[in-house]
Amino acid sequence: MHRRVAGATGGNRMSYLIIGLLLFFGVHSAGMLAPQWRERAILRVGDGAWRGLYSLGSLAGLLLLIHGFALARAHPIVWYAPSAWMHTLARLLMLPVFPLLLASGFPGRIKSAAKHPMLAAVKLWATAHLLANGAAADVLLFGGFLAWAVCNRLSFRRRSQRPLPGAPPSKWNDLIVIVAGLTLYALMVGWAHERLFGVSPLS
Repeated sequence: MHRRVAGATGGNRMSYLIIGLLLFFGVHSAGMLAPQWRERAILRVGDGAWRGLYSLGSLAGLLLLIHGFALARAHPIVWYAPSAWMHTLARLLMLPVFPLLLASGFPGRIKSAAKHPMLAAVKLWATAHLLANGAAADVLLFGGFLAWAVCNRLSFRRRSQRPLPGAPPSKWNDLIVIVAGLTLYALMVGWAHERLFGVSPLS
């Protein structure tokens, strides 16, 4: 009896994470999986209403996966134990993540070379965290983001990307992206990650 109760509790913890991931990725995959349906829905309900529904669905999925991840981390199921070199490689892979995220809004050579810098940042971020974390919840969370980013990137071969709002082109954009991105990286590694998530990347 106790074993069944414990198993059900563990399953409930993980189910929040799984439902949150499905909802979050489902909302963010409409343009990738059903672009024509998405366009028809926007025309039917209006751009403002669509953005509102999109935001609500994204927020609900995000809150569910955060809650489920926190519950699962309290009672982790370890699938593999990362070694020291995997942690080192993870920190190196994280170096370009913040510059790439910023590059999506600051047109320059970095954005042109990466083509889809935000997706590139997500792939590096997810891979780095898969190297550094071996619990089941970590694999589901970061593996899910990695798979979504790869599929999304491949889908651009058959569909166009809507232009994203950002800064005007400038010869200084690449410098801004690098300096600000590496500053954010140093802040996250040295202080913010431990304060926000309770784990230091340097430990």
